[in-house]
Amino acid sequence: MTKILPFVLILMMALHIVRPLGWPGLKKRGDFWKIAVGALLAMFIVGVMRHAG
Repeated sequence: MTKILPFVLILMMALHIVRPLGWPGLKKRGDFWKIAVGALLAMFIVGVMRHAG
């Protein structure tokens, strides 16, 4: 699962550049970076939770 997730995120970013997903906050092609920022934030939160618990 942890090896599939980065591939899925890169695929989502590539698809968003070709055709915007239309999700809230992801309406323009230039918003593909928001997917990467969200993924980094999610990984940071999971890392903090694992370290704390």
